[in-house]
Amino acid sequence: MDFDPWSPAFVADPYPAYAELRARGRVHWFEPARQYLVPHHADVSALLRDRRLGRSYRHRFTHEEFGRTPPPAAHEPFHTLNDHGMLDLEPPDHTRIRRLVSKAFTPRTVERLRPYVHRLAGELVDALVAEGGGDLLSAVAEPLPVAVIAEMLGIPESDRAPLRPWSADICGMYELNPDEETAARAVRASAEFSAYLRGLIAERRSSPGDDLISALIAAYDEGDRLTAQEMVSTCVLLLNAGHEATVNATVGGWWTLFRHPERLAELRAGRVEPATAVEELLRYDTPLQMFERWVLDDIEIGGTTVPRGSEVALLFGSANRDPAAFDRPDVLDLARRDNPHISFGAGIHYCLGAPLARVELAASLTALLERAPALRLVKEPERRPGFVMRGLESLVVEV
Repeated sequence: MDFDPWSPAFVADPYPAYAELRARGRVHWFEPARQYLVPHHADVSALLRDRRLGRSYRHRFTHEEFGRTPPPAAHEPFHTLNDHGMLDLEPPDHTRIRRLVSKAFTPRTVERLRPYVHRLAGELVDALVAEGGGDLLSAVAEPLPVAVIAEMLGIPESDRAPLRPWSADICGMYELNPDEETAARAVRASAEFSAYLRGLIAERRSSPGDDLISALIAAYDEGDRLTAQEMVSTCVLLLNAGHEATVNATVGGWWTLFRHPERLAELRAGRVEPATAVEELLRYDTPLQMFERWVLDDIEIGGTTVPRGSEVALLFGSANRDPAAFDRPDVLDLARRDNPHISFGAGIHYCLGAPLARVELAASLTALLERAPALRLVKEPERRPGFVMRGLESLVVEV
């Protein structure tokens, strides 16, 4: 199978194509996206930490100096929002913002949230059981992480309904070569999301609470430089990153388990810890398949020079199935101990919310195993069309 991220057959199962890429070499020019594909675990891991690559180039070059065409003016609301979030910033701006936000994701904070997460997971699963089943995505996978990150930020429960649609529309722009309809949805969602947050930030400035938005405002007032746009962009990033991958990991994990009934039986029998199983499910079918970086200075990969101005596509999904890094990588081993997966990234852009995501994934898995022990699939799910964000449209189950 060829690497074809727009093919439904490839999106359904990209792993044979990844194996071919790894066999053919360490780096491959992919003309349709004008990117260099990097499929090996060692290279992906190293390049995530290599400061000759960056999520942005604007801290060093203009678009023209870098040989790039500026984005269309009509896309400005999306790029203004996206380009001021720490995921798309480089030091020193990235360092400054991450230092402020990381205070909300300390081990102590995550541990304090653990009882709330487990209680909410239990309530959601109980509601699913009371209904006799339903869509696992909308009933459990989605509301749990959305509620947790919204609670941390201080977004009122009555305002949370549009968060997931806004997020989905914005994340459409992270796919390869998004079309104009996708771009228009992302622009509209960016403008609406930004306007909502500016209003909420103004409310919190006059009436602060015990939440992250209030803490960011306080840090600004105390002299830590966080512009108004950076504050809006940071909140959107935390909301999007705080649930998008977790939702996909939850339903993708259960779809994997339903296709491996003997492994699911091990979990139900208590022979594998849910937290250990979560790590293997994240490796086996990675929710974020690819992470892009700009080449700021010439680099060499396996004898191939990748020049400044190029874009590399680090293939997380391929790296997590690399036999050089994992024993029997195509086998689902829920008890796998040696598991250096890179599903949360590495280097300065390592996922800040990884500890919280792990708590949420283990909590929902545990609640479903304990409270819905006969959970079964009703019908084979449809996969969402995107390649980068690997997810399902729904996962209909019954108890």
